[in-house]
Amino acid sequence: MNFYSITEKGMVRSQNQDFLFASDQKIGTMQNLFIVADGMGGHNAGEVASELAVNTAVSVVRRKRSKEPVPVLQDAFVEANDAVYEMANGDETLKGMGTTLVACTFRDEHLYVANVGDSRLYVVTGHKIQQITRDHSLVQEMVQQGKLSSDNARLHPKKNYITRAIGADEIVRTDFFDVTIEEGDKVLLCTDGLTNMVPDDTILSIITGEGDPQEKAETLVMAANASGGKDNITVILIDTDDEGE
Repeated sequence: MNFYSITEKGMVRSQNQDFLFASDQKIGTMQNLFIVADGMGGHNAGEVASELAVNTAVSVVRRKRSKEPVPVLQDAFVEANDAVYEMANGDETLKGMGTTLVACTFRDEHLYVANVGDSRLYVVTGHKIQQITRDHSLVQEMVQQGKLSSDNARLHPKKNYITRAIGADEIVRTDFFDVTIEEGDKVLLCTDGLTNMVPDDTILSIITGEGDPQEKAETLVMAANASGGKDNITVILIDTDDEGE
């Protein structure tokens, strides 16, 4: 496994409210762990929410003794939600803050994924890209109801309205996915600062092009900035080929 992670504020925002964690080393009973968060709220609040959620989730994974990924990820997301919700309701300056959270871990031939919000996880197999997570957003609900086409969804003015977030409510509902992974597959975790700026076919072209994960991740960020860089951009790109490229 070879990976690279990068986060930056983009071309418009004054601060970076994204946060990430990436490790191919053992964390608790998990052999690896990758997490991306996109915070939201007033001044500094989004930054507080994303960092708190990620650090809480990692702490939970470190101390759990279960070898089953889904229950561990479930507990991690619940405790991350509790931490953000309690802090937001205990400090008037942080009231209303929240964050997306997408996490994954590889075990054997499986990729276990947990998600809340509209940060995404994709799997690239050969020359095909598949979005594994489902956006918890108003626009995605419109697509599912047949009120909006997928092609128009990326440019919709309400594309940033999310319907589920860590810390928004006392109870959080987390989506889980179990994906079979083949050697050589690429896995991308990212915030909407990438996907709102760069279409999936361009993301696919970059990931399947020449270069190692670092070069490709940096190219993805540059593509988002070249398209306007209107939001913070966070990318974790993982190549499952043990021999690299």
